[in-house]
Amino acid sequence: MPALESVQELSQKELEERGEQLRREGIVIRTYDLWKTYIMGDQEIHAVSGVDINIRRGEYVAIMGPSGSGKSTLMNLIGCLDTPTKGLYYLNGKLASDMEDDELARIRNKEIGFVFQTFNLLARATALHNVELPLIYAGVPSQERAERAQAALRAVDLEQRMLHKPNELSGGQRQRVAIARALVNRPSILLADEPTGALDTATGNEIMSLFARLHGEGNTIVLVTHEPDIALHAHRIIHIRDGKVELDEPTPRSR
Repeated sequence: MPALESVQELSQKELEERGEQLRREGIVIRTYDLWKTYIMGDQEIHAVSGVDINIRRGEYVAIMGPSGSGKSTLMNLIGCLDTPTKGLYYLNGKLASDMEDDELARIRNKEIGFVFQTFNLLARATALHNVELPLIYAGVPSQERAERAQAALRAVDLEQRMLHKPNELSGGQRQRVAIARALVNRPSILLADEPTGALDTATGNEIMSLFARLHGEGNTIVLVTHEPDIALHAHRIIHIRDGKVELDEPTPRSR
């Protein structure tokens, strides 16, 4: 890798070549000196301060930090829900930090599968229809949508509940529907934000076992959490504090 300063000074063609090199090397997420700064009156708040991270295809990584550490802001940047103030962000070889809103929306739909703490399911829609939603936005024909949604529900052991609505499902089942929805577009990464936060301990352990199985099947998983015991399910932990990477270490599961 060239020095950070030289990367930031690359021409458009060189930036594209850098993205192709990252893709060839199997690097799904690469940030260079990533910043997110908010202006609060006459103050500048640096929520993310010069973060450099590198996540390869097939990795299972936890981003962990206390409340206010910047991990949620970093998650929003990685998930293309927000844009950096400065720095570079490559997602699957594409320079996401330079994209316009419509292109970011397409990337979010195609490249990233989101799993949120609060499930974010449509209350009046069946599990099957909830899982189909990203495919509708992607313009996938109806028969293919149904087949892929059923396959995604099968992957999370919930095919038998596909015609049930969220209020007819347990918390763990609702999170499984959300995971199926995240998987249905075959994304580059599965990005999970506090996925067990609304669940009891036993159900949370079931969901983490499901993530372990999905990782074993080749999915790239980025887990954002403030809980050390949840982070230890990953194979690597990136510790965030005061908007910076404090420590990047393997877990016992990486052995």
